[in-house]
Amino acid sequence: MAKVGIFFGSDTGKTRKVAKLIQDAFGSDEVAAPVNINKASIDDLLGYEYLILGTPTLGDGALPGLDCDCQAESWAEFVPDLEAADLSGKKVALFGLGDQASYGDAFVDALGELYDVVSEAGASVVGFWPNEGYEFNSSNALDGDDFVGLVIDQDNQSSLTPERVKTWVSSLKTEFAI
Repeated sequence: MAKVGIFFGSDTGKTRKVAKLIQDAFGSDEVAAPVNINKASIDDLLGYEYLILGTPTLGDGALPGLDCDCQAESWAEFVPDLEAADLSGKKVALFGLGDQASYGDAFVDALGELYDVVSEAGASVVGFWPNEGYEFNSSNALDGDDFVGLVIDQDNQSSLTPERVKTWVSSLKTEFAI
């Protein structure tokens, strides 16, 4: 069985595509195929030694879900299960998608929200990412000068995505001993 589970929320499919890029960058059968969080249970997540969780930020900083007019349930509906879980001993890496030009006052805020949830559930979060190369006013996903996970802007910087994913995954291979 794979050691690393990748779970994502998505409404447009962009986060799913980035999740697949991450899986491909690992190039290992130790990493399972990405799963939409609306098709997963908390037991699915707990079955992996390491987790990679991804989310877009919708509107002015929200996690995807029915309250944001998404077509299906997503992170917003899954968070209560995650909050009730014991993630002690789990290494979790996060990635988030956002639009720094249109939503510069709440850039990847949902990534920060997901970070808070998994941290409070006891996870050890790895894979922080520098904020250099982005232009935004505010983000709840910052911890000092770093984002709490990989940040992707497919709307304004899609040409940078492959290299960002490759660099990030390289650091995770060490963290996850793969």
